[in-house]
Amino acid sequence: MRDLVIVGAGGFARETAAVVRAINEVHPTWRLRGFLDDDPALHGTERSGVPILGGVDHLADLPGTAVVVCIGNPRHYGTRERVVGKLGLPAERYATVVHPTAQVGSGSVVGPGSVLLAGVVLTADVTVGAHVAVMPQAVLTHDDVVGDFATIASGARLGGSALLERGTYIGSGALVREGVTIGARSLVGMGSVVLDDVPPDEIWVGNPARKLRNADHLNNLTGVAP
Repeated sequence: MRDLVIVGAGGFARETAAVVRAINEVHPTWRLRGFLDDDPALHGTERSGVPILGGVDHLADLPGTAVVVCIGNPRHYGTRERVVGKLGLPAERYATVVHPTAQVGSGSVVGPGSVLLAGVVLTADVTVGAHVAVMPQAVLTHDDVVGDFATIASGARLGGSALLERGTYIGSGALVREGVTIGARSLVGMGSVVLDDVPPDEIWVGNPARKLRNADHLNNLTGVAP
């Protein structure tokens, strides 16, 4: 078993801890040391039975420990990328965490630091990049490509050959038509139906989805607190 720490202590982090437990019930793989969070009020406490060891700087005391960054907030969805950049760790330090009930079809690949929660389906030849969060029951179909740092919320569905560029956020229950590109750092609102390409740095909502406003204030990588 390899030691593992989860950066963050919010909902996504606790969901990932539950995935780690599920994996270990099938095949002992990870020794979960705890969460790391920069909120000093949390240090020395527990969440979901997992200790909060300290801030992110505590990683310096854990050489060789695998890491997964589990920060996912639709109000500041660029934060995960900013934290990974700040850590500056090599790709081999990052764990890939896949729930035992997730289905990863033939020809599909999942990058380092990515998390697939329960019931996720990658049908065939799906490429998921690094540090991607895929929430329960999302379905990615043949030849989809998901860029680094994307977030796909629960129940979202991607048609074949869809492309999610770096840092995109797809809301719960959203549908993305086959062959559509969602531009870098754009957000698709929950329940939206995307029939056309979405440019970078925009928020699209509705059925059919249309531009609501720019997304610059949501994914500014230099101005968001972890």
